[in-house]
Amino acid sequence: MIFDVPPVREKSPTCPNGFIWNQKTFLVLESLSEWNDFTRRGKIAKNMRPAHAEVAFMRGSLNVGRFYFRVKVDSGQVFDIYYDRARKNVDDRKGEWFIYRELE
Repeated sequence: MIFDVPPVREKSPTCPNGFIWNQKTFLVLESLSEWNDFTRRGKIAKNMRPAHAEVAFMRGSLNVGRFYFRVKVDSGQVFDIYYDRARKNVDDRKGEWFIYRELE
């Protein structure tokens, strides 16, 4: 992802200023909408007490959650992109960015 100014909190990013996909750079002209999803998936969906799970669903917990952005880029295309806070492995605790879909 391309940021003019890096996010203050890496695991709670703001909308990027651009991204590279299929060896082409897309500059974000406008953030059309933003939302998040702190749903716990897989094995970790059942490892919390209900009261704690309710709080985690609202604000997230360590390595759980996705931040979605619907963006209009300089080519006129509209994409949904997201940042997944899940760590890749023990040595790399950063999450990853994904291009979810192009909208028509």
